[in-house]
Amino acid sequence: MENEGKSKAVFLDRDGVLNVERGDYTYLVNEFEVIAGVPEALKLLKDAGYLLIVVTNQGGIAKGIYTKDAVFACHEKLQQACGNCIDALYYAPSHPSVSESLSRKPDSLMLEKAIARFNIAPENSWLIGDRKRDLEAASKVNVKSILAGHEETFPHPFRENDLLAAAKYILSQEK
Repeated sequence: MENEGKSKAVFLDRDGVLNVERGDYTYLVNEFEVIAGVPEALKLLKDAGYLLIVVTNQGGIAKGIYTKDAVFACHEKLQQACGNCIDALYYAPSHPSVSESLSRKPDSLMLEKAIARFNIAPENSWLIGDRKRDLEAASKVNVKSILAGHEETFPHPFRENDLLAAAKYILSQEK
């Protein structure tokens, strides 16, 4: 069987899905606020056997607005709030106004790296994002996606109000 021994994962956009998005960039740890329901959602997915992998564009690094240490500090706060259940953090520090990168969504290199590292079966995995670019990255590696939140209005077959609703939807689709 092709998927035997392979893991399943939920890839998670960060800003707007896991934490409250504050303007263009969310990087100050004292302003980093985990969205209500996120810890519960992550626990449900983890208990169902999913790896939890954050994939986030962090273009403010390339623009010199903040550092990778600020990203790590916010991630640590997220981990603490969610019981240290996140398996990996991938971030793209580039921004198109400064540099090009295949890591930055809508490109899929962050997902490709995680799929290889964790031996993930894309067809058994999901990405939850709040922007079209998140869903485009998932599509490039054959990962199903859910649009969570209300940031963008475009047609997508799977749309939920928040991460908790998206997690419950994913679990309802398991056979």
